[in-house]
Amino acid sequence: MLANAKAEAVGARRPDCVVIGADQVLALEGEIFDKPQDLAAARQHLARLRGKVHILHTAAALAVAGKSVWSGVEEARLAMRSFTDAFLAGYVASAGPGICRSVGAYEIEGRGIQLFERIDGDHFSIVGLPLLALLGELRRRGVLER
Repeated sequence: MLANAKAEAVGARRPDCVVIGADQVLALEGEIFDKPQDLAAARQHLARLRGKVHILHTAAALAVAGKSVWSGVEEARLAMRSFTDAFLAGYVASAGPGICRSVGAYEIEGRGIQLFERIDGDHFSIVGLPLLALLGELRRRGVLER
């Protein structure tokens, strides 16, 4: 899991810290999506996702002294509505290059919410971190107050 690798890499350099790593994978009909490299690729991503349900897997991991000590994965199902090509062009233009930081080329915390007709899953996981599970583990470990 990439979240583990990220946490372990930083944890090896900071053995005195509890390090958090996170990552997301988007799957549609057996295909795994990478982050789009530019706005043209973002538009292609969104055109493929349009009118379909995709699955967003969001992982978090903790490492201490460079070793993974916990990981968790949340899954969300997102049903993208069938929007027009004109809407797609307008969305990509108004959202700008920031959408290329998201594996799905959308930011549901902004205008991107208009792309969807149904979302089943935890909001925090969709925006990039399974926060509730992570906070629970940090409390269990005494890093956060119970």
